[in-house]
Amino acid sequence: MNETAPRRSAHPPLFYKIIRGTAVPALGFGTYQLEGQTCRDSVRSALEVGFRHVDTARMYGNEKEVGAGIRDAAIDRSEVFLTSKVWRESLEPGQIEAEVEASLNDLGTDHLDLALIHWPNPDQPLAESIDAFRSLKEAGRLRQFGVSNFPPSLFEEAVAFGDVFCNQVEYHPLLGQERLLALAREHDVLLTAYSPLAQGEAIGYPDLEEIAKKYGKSSEQVALRWLLEQDQVAAIPRSSNPDHIASNFDVFDFELDAEDRALIDALPKDQRQVDPSFAPDWEA
Repeated sequence: MNETAPRRSAHPPLFYKIIRGTAVPALGFGTYQLEGQTCRDSVRSALEVGFRHVDTARMYGNEKEVGAGIRDAAIDRSEVFLTSKVWRESLEPGQIEAEVEASLNDLGTDHLDLALIHWPNPDQPLAESIDAFRSLKEAGRLRQFGVSNFPPSLFEEAVAFGDVFCNQVEYHPLLGQERLLALAREHDVLLTAYSPLAQGEAIGYPDLEEIAKKYGKSSEQVALRWLLEQDQVAAIPRSSNPDHIASNFDVFDFELDAEDRALIDALPKDQRQVDPSFAPDWEA
């Protein structure tokens, strides 16, 4: 994808977020825990209904299937914003180069649109890892690089090294990320929301259901729309059900009013779903 804004008239409102002149499809398709033929078919289905942003990772073990799904959909590679990640235990410069090359090989592409550090590792100097990603960007193997699961203080440290394009974190109507949002806007960085439906907790959530009735939508569509209406925010819902995949994409034909946004803003924002033993101090 060229680092220029596309003609917006060809797409629904909010389809793209423009970060430093780069157009990123705001609604992406997540592939965590999707495997084999199911993964391949799901990626194809997502692209066929309109998704143009696909997210995977070395740790997911599904990059070959993701690449095959993209090819099955017969969508030109230049139209797909493709993200992968390097696992936290492979962040030495030589490892990063090898992991990115392995991703490119498995995905069947000559570049990644975005490569991320997949969880911080305090035992690996961040500056060295950032430099390795920067070298790969200069070599054309990736267009942008960033981080994932970085809390505010560590995110600020990463941004200070320059060129960090994205921080991918858990974010949904039941978990607030105000400090990270403020930093993303200050530095013109993308904040990508994974688990945007709170791993199912947002589906059928009473307050979201009440709002959804007003628009003839579902609670999950309201949750996704709430995220997409925020500056700097993209979201990557995941599903293996073709109907749910299509439903998740059907969020561009309505707009939440101020009252409904305020109601969602006021929901409890402390329901974190992803918190492994190696997670950083989220409040740092």
